[in-house]
Amino acid sequence: MQVPMRWSDMDAYGHVNNVVFLQYFEMARVDLFFERASLEERTGLRRGTVVASHEIRYRLPVVYSARPLDVHIWVSGVRAAAFTCHYEVFDGPRLAVTGSTLLVPYDFDLGRPRRITPDEKEFLARWTDEPST
Repeated sequence: MQVPMRWSDMDAYGHVNNVVFLQYFEMARVDLFFERASLEERTGLRRGTVVASHEIRYRLPVVYSARPLDVHIWVSGVRAAAFTCHYEVFDGPRLAVTGSTLLVPYDFDLGRPRRITPDEKEFLARWTDEPST
């Protein structure tokens, strides 16, 4: 997915601020769960998933450009009640940032995590880097 940089994404040091990459990751997740999913595939992951943790590795500084960043996203580690999204952020041909987000399906009515449904597992399998079982 292409993610545009905003002038305001830069910090006092002249590069994209480290916390902004969490927003870029979020944009990629929204694209995956909302935009890429057809009407038939839209699952509870769209309305009931919370972030349990993030991990980010900054490889190169990114300086504002009118050219958008390219964010690759895929899924791994699909378990009964959690899965991980992974990201690679490219600034042109250069890999600038990698990261991951542990996501947990959540039932907001009950106020607790819930299990991933078979339909959700099937959807996630389309975006995984692991062989299906």
